[in-house]
Amino acid sequence: MSHDHHHHHDSSKNIKTVFFLNLSFTIFEIIGGFYVNSVAIISDAVHDLGDSLSLGFSWYMQEKSNKKPTKTFTFGYKRLSLLGALVNCLVLLSGSVFVIYAAVDRLITPQHSDAQGMFIFAIFGVLVNGYAAWKISTGKTLNERVMSWHLIEDVLGWFAVLIVAIVLHFKDIPYLDPALSLLITFFILWNVIKRLKETLYLFLQAQPFDVDLDIIKNEILNIPNINNTHHTHIWSLDGEHHVFTTHVVLKENTSFNEMLSVKKELKKVLHKYPFDHITIETEFANGDCSM
Repeated sequence: MSHDHHHHHDSSKNIKTVFFLNLSFTIFEIIGGFYVNSVAIISDAVHDLGDSLSLGFSWYMQEKSNKKPTKTFTFGYKRLSLLGALVNCLVLLSGSVFVIYAAVDRLITPQHSDAQGMFIFAIFGVLVNGYAAWKISTGKTLNERVMSWHLIEDVLGWFAVLIVAIVLHFKDIPYLDPALSLLITFFILWNVIKRLKETLYLFLQAQPFDVDLDIIKNEILNIPNINNTHHTHIWSLDGEHHVFTTHVVLKENTSFNEMLSVKKELKKVLHKYPFDHITIETEFANGDCSM
């Protein structure tokens, strides 16, 4: 088994373990949230549901990423992760609206939460999410690194529930649980809206965030025998793997050997960037560009 294949297998196995752990805990958490009458736990369950969806898509994508391009999907399957991110954002948005509605209702007509039950759930929450965050943080892929941050956020959310449970045990403040729920939900919404904006941006084939088209154009124009460029485009398959195309116009009287040298220099410039697909058309100054 090659090192790459072994690493791919470990990565996929890590994400699969954490996905099933997270999903099982989310179901347990939703039932428990209603049982102990805590909207803070239910709001955290909505967050965990979003993380479970992210992990499920990450696992699926990790499995799909080694699949070769097909006649139908000539660029491969990387763009499916964007679709996953979009679905995940929409699920979290609808879940957050439900939680806000429930929390505001609780502020208007306060209800008592079971502090002891909240405390037990919070201990489980910290342990399960803490283990999941540790398990996935040992991974090397971007998928694993991004998901470990999601799980660290969950651990912090559960610490907040733990503190509220301790306070409620000594003093009955019915507003504390819905107030914490709103704080957790607004924090989730803030991150979801940012993620949704970024996802839609990439869906619409905007320039990726980690490359600057002007800088790349300047580097290309500094190569000897290049007169100018046009029809230069950058878009991203999934936010990590990008596509680059350009038309390069050579100076007059450029020889065939000089043209080969230009192509070699272009490759040097472009290989510094995360481009999975590069298409370059070279044209002579007096040539006709059909574009």
